[in-house]
Amino acid sequence: MEKVFKGKEIDLAVGELASLLKKAKKTVILTGAGMDTESNIPDFRSKNGWWKKIDPRMVASTESLYNDYSLFHEFYLMRIKLLEGIVPHEGHYIIADLEKRGMIKSVVTQNVAGLHTVAGNQNVYELHGNIKSIRCDGCNQGAKLEDFFAGKDCTSCGARALRPNVVLFGETLPPQVWEDAVGDIKSCDLLIVIGTSLEVYPVNQLPLWARGKTVFINNEDRGAGYPFDLRIIGKAGEVLRKLQEKL
Repeated sequence: MEKVFKGKEIDLAVGELASLLKKAKKTVILTGAGMDTESNIPDFRSKNGWWKKIDPRMVASTESLYNDYSLFHEFYLMRIKLLEGIVPHEGHYIIADLEKRGMIKSVVTQNVAGLHTVAGNQNVYELHGNIKSIRCDGCNQGAKLEDFFAGKDCTSCGARALRPNVVLFGETLPPQVWEDAVGDIKSCDLLIVIGTSLEVYPVNQLPLWARGKTVFINNEDRGAGYPFDLRIIGKAGEVLRKLQEKL
């Protein structure tokens, strides 16, 4: 039976989570936009998300890349510049420490800012790519971030097709990354889901494939209908800080 904790009950919930984590032989963490918001990265899908002012399906798409490159370039230039000075928050470092201590196997993330890796995690599956990694859409050759900023053509094939190495609307997730992430989740005995609305397919299917215990941590009570064993409603950083104190 699912247990839901919020407010003053969070301490009790974190104690239960600490117990699950200590007993688990293989733990995987799945993170979404809510994990990064405490680093002042906008959560595009929350009720305060700034994507409500611009349709991501129009600009963050293959259609925009192919048919309106100027708009596509302007949009991603803005997004990358928003990340200047952004650093991992305490919660990212706690997750990295859990990996170093051998308490988690891997981190599966929908986020594209690369903060888990910056914080020190080694085994990270970036399902939606990394926004600071640039390649040519035409020949798939890697490119420099500065060249994308400058609006240059590909130095390899000459195409005006430099783009962030992220998954656009109209594209599928990277097959090997997806396969590895699914494998870890299906074989883990504890899945901790942090800061995701569970609205984006196919990532929203991952909790359903977990065969062990499942825990949901989010600042808003989302994901109704998912059979989580434990649901903790609170900020990621606060919950992770309390968890570290319990371990």
